[in-house]
Amino acid sequence: MGALNEPLMRGSLVLCPVFPEPILYGAFGPRMSETKTTTYTPMKTFTERFYTALEHQLAEISLSGDPLIEQYRASIKVSKKAMNKLKNYMSSYAFESVAEEVHFFKEIKPKFYSKYIYFINVHNYLLQKPTGGQNIQQDYIQMHLAEIKTFFDHNRLFYAYYRAKMTQLDDIYYTRGGFDVHAELEDFEEDEKYSTSHDYKLSKLIANEKLQDYLTIEMAKLNGDIILPEGQKIFPFPHPKWTASQTDATELLYSLQTSCAVNNGNIDIKELVAIWEFVFQMEINEPYHKLLDIVKRQNEMFIFLTRMRKSFWNFIKEKFKKGLPPDEE
Repeated sequence: MGALNEPLMRGSLVLCPVFPEPILYGAFGPRMSETKTTTYTPMKTFTERFYTALEHQLAEISLSGDPLIEQYRASIKVSKKAMNKLKNYMSSYAFESVAEEVHFFKEIKPKFYSKYIYFINVHNYLLQKPTGGQNIQQDYIQMHLAEIKTFFDHNRLFYAYYRAKMTQLDDIYYTRGGFDVHAELEDFEEDEKYSTSHDYKLSKLIANEKLQDYLTIEMAKLNGDIILPEGQKIFPFPHPKWTASQTDATELLYSLQTSCAVNNGNIDIKELVAIWEFVFQMEINEPYHKLLDIVKRQNEMFIFLTRMRKSFWNFIKEKFKKGLPPDEE
């Protein structure tokens, strides 16, 4: 893996994360370099660029074709490095207001840390996953789901606060100096200048929600059809059959992921592929290599998307025969 700010190769495409020039900070905020004029980049803008660069590198890992456990191991390293760079940047930053401090510890820092926690949890789950039949696998997943439920129950008041998107206690939860002496030591870092009483707990909540979803899909793969606690089936219909090719599915899935059509783009391609495989009860073998095959096409790259567009247009012409624009073909 390259450094976080190195360009990422996607076939013939290059993604180049752009980072602002370093800013010198005094005791009360940014000051300009004495040797050159530096354009001040607000903290929010910098961290958003930084997070986008992290997402790009995590996407590169998911496209590597490496064994799954190696992908998670690499994702842990990349996320850890990103966390350290974020901390180094913020170590000399002076928040302009309480609202900005709350925004950082509630919205920004947990995005980085929750990824790191999630990747560690899934990596350990895969590393310790027992061999054996379906019952053994089910028991192993249920054990982890029970641990997550215990964590949510133990933090039920804060979890309710988080889920309800409340803000009344934000100034206490997400500003420094408000440490609760009764809080568990594992729920915040040793560096009180870079921690609040609840930012790490929030990161764990977000990571555990995502882990719960991951484990639910793992269980669904085993059972094909399971009942959730609310009495809803995770997929209450007969599984449809995908009758196009695996490459067509790959073309569609990458289009959905890169267009931010699912979870505003906050979903790894491997997760999207896993959901697709569950719904259609099929495997997409080596999706990254199929992506390379798509990129190498000479005459027309997006064959399946073009075919879909033409089919949809023909349907519209047949269904609504009047008042349509002329064919674009």
